[in-house]
Amino acid sequence: MKDIVYFDAAASFLKPESVITTEVDFLKNRYANAGRGVCARAGAVDEMVAAVRRRVADFINADSRQIVFTANATDGLNRIVNIIARRFDIAGFSVAVSDLDHHSARLPWAEMLDMGKIRKIEKCELDENFNIKIDSVPKSDVLVITAMSNVLGVSQDVAAICRAARKKNPNVITVVDATQYIVHHKIDVKKWDCDFLVASGHKIGADTGVGILYIRDADKYMPDKLGGGMVLRIDGDMAIWNNSPDRFEAGTLPLTQICGLSVAIDELESHRPDLKLIKYMYDELKKNPRIKILSSRDAALMTFVVDNMHPLDVGAMLGANNICVRVGNMCASWVHRVLGIDGSIRVSVGPWNTRQDADKFLSVMNKIVK
Repeated sequence: MKDIVYFDAAASFLKPESVITTEVDFLKNRYANAGRGVCARAGAVDEMVAAVRRRVADFINADSRQIVFTANATDGLNRIVNIIARRFDIAGFSVAVSDLDHHSARLPWAEMLDMGKIRKIEKCELDENFNIKIDSVPKSDVLVITAMSNVLGVSQDVAAICRAARKKNPNVITVVDATQYIVHHKIDVKKWDCDFLVASGHKIGADTGVGILYIRDADKYMPDKLGGGMVLRIDGDMAIWNNSPDRFEAGTLPLTQICGLSVAIDELESHRPDLKLIKYMYDELKKNPRIKILSSRDAALMTFVVDNMHPLDVGAMLGANNICVRVGNMCASWVHRVLGIDGSIRVSVGPWNTRQDADKFLSVMNKIVK
């Protein structure tokens, strides 16, 4: 498998050796449950979880009490809907989304609309470059912002979008999907002035099974999952909840994955993906008239289609030559509909990729698209 060119970092990052080593050492030598023991080993795990939480908070300029560990970004986005619904009567809510959204960001709200639990869903307009039009952000009770499309790979001005939304409604709840953005750019939740934010560990080199959920005013929200570890005390059949983040972390946490998360963040901050490779491949593919590139040259990834070829066929032929790319609608059907296509081919790079990888990809593409 060493001759594989892995150009699918946007789907899931390859794991640095340091992450693997840290997790194996934890499993072999340091494992215990968290929040439930009084022995030294259990206490060390409690401190590990707290230390990683502090590292994540520092990573996005938050307070550690605002950081909740989830299973992934999808889990976080679904939980946000339920957390908001437990605090507010959302029957009269309007929710603004955009066609940049991943299914995970938009479908939970669509289901709420289908069940009659919210009033309506509105769409943010996109400009000619398929970016959210800041001046046209609709008035809403909840605004979902995709900080970077997993199809087009362009950063949105989250702070400006939040400001525009608050001018229309000072009480708007802003929800940011930072799953792709966090790989390439520093996040500052204070400057963004967002209420919720999600990201996935596996997108930045950590293991699958751990995600990040930021909640600005966490203690004013009720927990959406009930179980062990999140109860301060029980009075009869009534529970008094712990403060955040404990109140949102019922049950045993994904401890092994959490252990590797801070190491993955350290690695990412030291070795971000080299986007010059994207520009290089963009310039070369642009020379072929049968290839239509959908993303911009300055994007964090490259998506394209080939005239008279199905994306699955292109992906299969690349795969037969040991080149891994993503094909299909990327769980982002709406932006593909705006683009007038059903699916595309996506190339995304990680810190492990080289110019040699790019040249191999280009050589194979030239053979596929003659």
